[in-house]
Amino acid sequence: MSQSTETIITLNNEQKKSLRGMGHHLEPVVYVGKEGFSPALLKSTENALKAHELIKIKLGQNCPVERNEAGSDLARLTGAVLVQLIGRMILLYRPNPDLPEGKRLTV
Repeated sequence: MSQSTETIITLNNEQKKSLRGMGHHLEPVVYVGKEGFSPALLKSTENALKAHELIKIKLGQNCPVERNEAGSDLARLTGAVLVQLIGRMILLYRPNPDLPEGKRLTV
């Protein structure tokens, strides 16, 4: 994935607060295990972001990536925005203009 062709997303505090509220009830859709950020995990994260825009990711106990670095690293690798990191839970957001109007998040 080439970062030079990607649009960089920035959110203000009010937008992040709104996304945190939307993400509160979400269940994790991606789990990071002992393999860390493998190509399969990144592909799974990409697919989840395309389908949902806002996703929760859980870091397993045996995840080799430091939790404080994991959120920013995953956001950078997927072109998403790190909305929240609490404990071993990461909340990422990346808008998808290709989603039908009713499925897109309004931030």
